[in-house]
Amino acid sequence: MADTYDLIVIGAGPGGYVAAIRAGQLGLKVACVEANDKLGGVCNLVGCIPTKAMLESAKYARKVGHLEEFGITVGEVKLDIAAASKRAKKVAESGSKGVNFLFRKNKVELITGWARLQGKGKVEVETKDGKKTLTTKNIILATGSRPKSLPVLKIDGDRVWSSDQAVYADKVPATLGIIGAGAIGMEFADVFDSFGAKVTIIEAMDQVLPLEDRDCAAVVEKAYRKRGIEIYTGARMEKADVKKNGVTLSVKTKDGETKSLEFERVLMAVGRAPIIEDIGLEKAGVKTDRGAIVVDEYCRTNVEGIYAIGDCGRPPLLAHKASHEGIATVEFIAGVGHGGIDYGNIPSVTYCHPEVASVGLTEAKAREKGLDIEVGSFPWSANGRARTAGESDGFVKIIRDKKYSEIIGAHIVGPNASELIAELVLGRHLETTAEEIEKAIHPHPTLSEAVAEAALGSLGRPIHI
Repeated sequence: MADTYDLIVIGAGPGGYVAAIRAGQLGLKVACVEANDKLGGVCNLVGCIPTKAMLESAKYARKVGHLEEFGITVGEVKLDIAAASKRAKKVAESGSKGVNFLFRKNKVELITGWARLQGKGKVEVETKDGKKTLTTKNIILATGSRPKSLPVLKIDGDRVWSSDQAVYADKVPATLGIIGAGAIGMEFADVFDSFGAKVTIIEAMDQVLPLEDRDCAAVVEKAYRKRGIEIYTGARMEKADVKKNGVTLSVKTKDGETKSLEFERVLMAVGRAPIIEDIGLEKAGVKTDRGAIVVDEYCRTNVEGIYAIGDCGRPPLLAHKASHEGIATVEFIAGVGHGGIDYGNIPSVTYCHPEVASVGLTEAKAREKGLDIEVGSFPWSANGRARTAGESDGFVKIIRDKKYSEIIGAHIVGPNASELIAELVLGRHLETTAEEIEKAIHPHPTLSEAVAEAALGSLGRPIHI
C-alpha cells in the first residue's frame, strides 16, 4: 500500500506545504505533489520573498542619498539591480531548501510531477518517469495562481513583463510603464524607481491601492509623485503596440484626453488568476465559478473528501490566508477542531515606501454600511520614534464602533506598518475595545505608541496632537 495515503496535497506553495506539514505533525500519512522542482510556490520563488528582498535593496538605494542628514558622508554610489536580483534569488532558494527540510522532519513524502484528479480518492501524477496513480482518503487542492494579462496587451516575458520577470531583472529599463496600482504594481514601482527607472503607473480605478483606505492611498500617491513617479488614476488603456524596442500604450485619462505613452518595458500588474486547468476538476465533478473552485467555510468543495485552499479557491489571494486555510483544513480533516477561519480579520499589506497595512473595514465601507463609528487618526509627525528615523509621513487610523467600542477597522500608512498591524489583528480577534488598547502600556519611544494614540483619538482624547 505504498501509494495509499490519508491525505494528498496538490501544490507546495504557502497553502499546500503548510497543510502537508500540519498533517505530518498530526500523524497522517501525507504526500505533497508539486510540479516545480523547487518548493515554496509563487510566494517563495518569484513572489512574496524575493520581492521583499528587492524592496529591501530599494530601501537602501533610496536612503543613500539622504545619509548626510544622519551625519554620514559617502562617496560615489553605484546601483546594481542585477546584484540585488542575485541576492533575492539566494534568499528565495534558502526558503525553498527550508521547506524541503521541514518535509523530511515531518515525514511528508514529496512527489514531483503534475497531478490530476481521477475521481473519488484517486490522483494521477505525471512524473518524468511516467504516470502513477495514488489512492487517498482526502485531497487538498493548493494549486495557486498565475499573473493575468489584458485583452489588448498580453504578457510575453520580454517587452511585457509579469512580476515573474520583474523580480529577477538583470538591468533597469530607462522607462517602465506599470499597468495596475494594486500591491504588486506599487511595490515594483518602488523598486524600479529606486534603481533609476522613469516609472509611470496606470490604474483604472480612481485611486492607487484601490482596496485600501482612501486616506492611506492618498499618502502613498503623494509620496510617489514627490519622487517623480507619474500616476494616472481613473485611466483606461485602449490600445497597445508591442515593438522590437519598446511598447506604445494609448491611454484615455479620467479627463477624457487620449495620451500616447512610450516605454522600454511594461509590467502587467492587474491581478492573478487561479490555476484550475488540467487538474482533473471536470473528471472529479468539482464545481467552479468565475475561474475559481467553489468552497464552503471549511474549504470543502462539492465533492466529499476534496478541499481547496489558497489562491485556487476564494479570495483574497494572500499567502498568509492560504497558510491559515491549510492548517484549519487539515485540523478539520483530522477531527482536531480549529474554530474556523475569520475571513473578516485577514490583514492586507503593501510593502512599498511608505508601507500600507490594514485589517477590517475602511472608513468609507463602515459609513456605507450605516455603522455608528468614531475614527481616530494619529500622524507619524507627532511620534518621536518616527521622527528620529526620518519617517514622518502617514498615520495610524482606528475605526471603532461607538456602541461597544470594538475596533471594526484599522489602517496604517508609514514606517513598519506591516509589523504594527499585527497588534490590531490580534485585538480584533479578541474583540478588544479601543479603551483596552490604550490601557495596555506601549513602550516609549516606539512606533507602537502611535497605535495607542490612534485608539485614544477614536475616544476623542489623544494626548500628543
